[in-house]
Amino acid sequence: MREAQQTPSGSNSQSWLFTAIQNRDTLLRLNGLVRTGFQSYEPDDDYPAKHGAKKRAQEESFNFYNHAPALIIASNRSGYENAMADCALALENIFLTAESLGLGSCYINALHWLRNDPGIREYLVELGIPREHTICSSAAVGYIAKPSPVPPRKANTTRIIE
Repeated sequence: MREAQQTPSGSNSQSWLFTAIQNRDTLLRLNGLVRTGFQSYEPDDDYPAKHGAKKRAQEESFNFYNHAPALIIASNRSGYENAMADCALALENIFLTAESLGLGSCYINALHWLRNDPGIREYLVELGIPREHTICSSAAVGYIAKPSPVPPRKANTTRIIE
C-alpha cells in the first residue's frame, strides 16, 4: 500500500489509514454485516447505485466486494474537510498499480454509505480502524475473471478556454 502513502494530501496531512483485509472469514463476516446494514438503510438521495445495492443486498448471493481476495478500506479523520478527496486520490494510485500488475480493482461505496451502522462500525473498530475515523471508501482488488468493456464516455464533458 506504499502507493497510497505516496499520494499527496491536503496540507500534507497524511491523516488517512488504509486497512487491507485478505482473510476470507473476515471478509465474509463483513459482507454479512453489510447485507444486514442495507436492510435498514434508507438512501438519502436518488443515486441509483445506493438503491441498487439495497435491493441486491436482499439476495443470498450478495457480495459487496465482488468476491475479491482483498478489500482495502480507506478511512480518515472525521470532520477533516479533505478526507474523501485525500482517500480517493490514494485509492486511484492503488487502482493504477493494480492495473500495472494485471490485477482488477473496483471502487466500492457500500462501507461509506453504511459508515454509521452500529454493527459495521463496531466490527471495523475491532479490525483496528479508529472510532474517530470516518469510512471514506474502499477498493476491491483481485484477479480479473473476465474483462469488462469500457463504458462509452459522454460527449462535451471537457472545455478548454484559451
